Amino acid sequence: MMKKMITVGIIGCGRISQTRHIPEYASNENVKIGGYFDFNKQRAEDISKQYGGKVYESVEDMFSDEEIDAVSVCVTNSAHASISIQALNAGKDVLCEKPMATSLEESEEMVWTAKKNHKTLMIDQNQRFAKAHVRAKELLKAGAIGNVLTFKSTFGHGGPETWSIDGGPNTWFFDKNKSKYGSIFDLGVHKIDLIQFLIESPVKSVSAKLATLDKRNSEGQLISVDDNAISIYELENGVIGTVTSSWTYYGEEDNSTIIYGSKGIMRIYDDPKYSIEVILKDGEKILYDIDKIQTNDNQTKSGVMDEFISSLLEKREPSADAGSVINSMRAVFASIESDETGKRISISGTK
Repeated sequence: MMKKMITVGIIGCGRISQTRHIPEYASNENVKIGGYFDFNKQRAEDISKQYGGKVYESVEDMFSDEEIDAVSVCVTNSAHASISIQALNAGKDVLCEKPMATSLEESEEMVWTAKKNHKTLMIDQNQRFAKAHVRAKELLKAGAIGNVLTFKSTFGHGGPETWSIDGGPNTWFFDKNKSKYGSIFDLGVHKIDLIQFLIESPVKSVSAKLATLDKRNSEGQLISVDDNAISIYELENGVIGTVTSSWTYYGEEDNSTIIYGSKGIMRIYDDPKYSIEVILKDGEKILYDIDKIQTNDNQTKSGVMDEFISSLLEKREPSADAGSVINSMRAVFASIESDETGKRISISGTK
């Protein structure tokens, strides 16, 4: 029986497309890259020469092409919702970069539009697919450290200006009109999603502080979005912990999660040698050498594109389906509201 091919269109040909989406699709035997759209047409044409596929004049041209089955949305944060919704309404399945959208209303509209059109909408919450995170979830479920009590999860590096396709102080990540928020959208959303994935309980309430401490634009003024965000989360099951996102970790990247239980501690991607360490009450250590966490300088296959394509071929809901990511977006926007109001925010509508 011949395998079905999924023809994918790429919208936005910046760094995340070039390092993740395009090469991962190209290495999947069930994918044909049908074409590209980017406002920088030359960039799209250069990639087309390398990987094959046509260059579209507009997203509308791509969406009207019946050959295109699915699209990857890799544009600035502010355009995630509008382009994803347009694609879903055009009958395309969608893999959208994180953060899902720049408002909760837009995020919910994306989920509703996917359901209305009976189409797949997956969000690139790639930390769910990291091998140590998958194994850690199994270990937690098996009671490796007893009942989970608290956690701290961190994602910090030197900032997007060091790796963005249009880098330096004028990167779109620093432009509030295009990014809306800073480190919490770029990094925090990953760890907020990860914690709910690992512990299997949604965020119930949050107290947060967003700050701009060091990043400056080309005029030397502090940027208009947060370069640090620190939040205290309480989950529905009573577990409490912190999530920190930062663009000012200049020494080295930190992508660690530490979970404290009634029988011991689990450290994930905290030790350069062992991806998981379990330290029990009696001092016993169990070390797992599974993989290394991806960094901006060390990109390995994420598994996200393969999962997206597999879910389409198998006609099933993908891991990181938008319906499961919406709780993470509720937590992100509650964090922002907490910072703006100076109050602890309770989240309604968790499921």
